[in-house]
Amino acid sequence: MAKIENESIQVLNVEQLSKSFENVHAVNDVSFHIKKGEVYGLLGPNGAGKTTTIKQILGLLTPDNGNINILGLHPERDEIEVKKRIGYIAEEPLIYKSLTPKELFNFIASIRRITDPKITERLAQYLDSLGAIEYYERLISTLSRGNKQKIQIIAAFLHNPDLLIMDEPLAGLDAKSVKVVKEMVELHTQRGGAVLFSTHIMEVAEDLCDRIGIISQGKLLAEGTIQDLRDHTNMIDDTLDLEDIFLRITEQDESVNLIIDQLRKTMQAA
Repeated sequence: MAKIENESIQVLNVEQLSKSFENVHAVNDVSFHIKKGEVYGLLGPNGAGKTTTIKQILGLLTPDNGNINILGLHPERDEIEVKKRIGYIAEEPLIYKSLTPKELFNFIASIRRITDPKITERLAQYLDSLGAIEYYERLISTLSRGNKQKIQIIAAFLHNPDLLIMDEPLAGLDAKSVKVVKEMVELHTQRGGAVLFSTHIMEVAEDLCDRIGIISQGKLLAEGTIQDLRDHTNMIDDTLDLEDIFLRITEQDESVNLIIDQLRKTMQAA
C-alpha cells in the first residue's frame, strides 16, 4: 500500500473504553488508535465486543468509562461534526428502503452538502464497479440483501470520509463485489482516509489490514501487524496464518484441535 504524507496523524484514538450491560462487560478497558492511510482490523468472534465498541465511536452508545477522540472531536459533544467526518457500513444494511438508490444518494448529497464537482463521476464509477446501475431507480426494498449492501457501501464512501467504519461489510456480497470493495478501501487509504474494519473472517483481515487488534470477551488481548501478533504468541513458524495466531491468543487452539480430532474419529468410523 502506498505511503502518504502525514501518516503519523491519528484520526481515531480510543482510550480505556468500557461499556457494561447489567452484569456483562461488553467492552472492558479497550484502547487503540488509527492513523491516516491505515486500515485497522478489529478481529474477534461474534459477541466479542466489536459492534459495541463501534456504536460508542459513532456516539450511539454512551461509554461507562474512557475517551474517544476523532480528529480532536468527541462523538457526543461534537455529534454533527463527527458525523461529517465518518462513513459507516453496518453488517445489516441501514438505508431508507422506501427510496430508490438514486433518491437516497441525492438525499445524502443534500444533507452532507456535498459540493464536489466530481461527485457525479465518482458515483457513476461506484455503481458501475459494483454492478449496481441496473437497479439505480428501483425501490431499495425490492433489492436482494447483497445489493442493499452495495448501496450502503456506496453511500458510506460518497463523501470521502476521514474515518470509514466497516462492521462486517462484506456479508452478502459475491466474490467480484468483495474484490471491488477491497480495492475501494485501498484507494481510500491512499488518499489519506483511515479505516476501522471489524470482522470475524480471518482471511479478509489478513489480506486487508495494516494492523489488527484481537478482541475477545470485551478485552483487547493483543494488537499489531501479523508479525507482531506472531511474536506475541512466540510462534517462530512464519507459515502460520492469522487463524492459528487468533486461536492461540484467545486460548482456543487446544480445544479446537480436540474437537477436530474427535470429528475425524467419528467420521472415519461412520
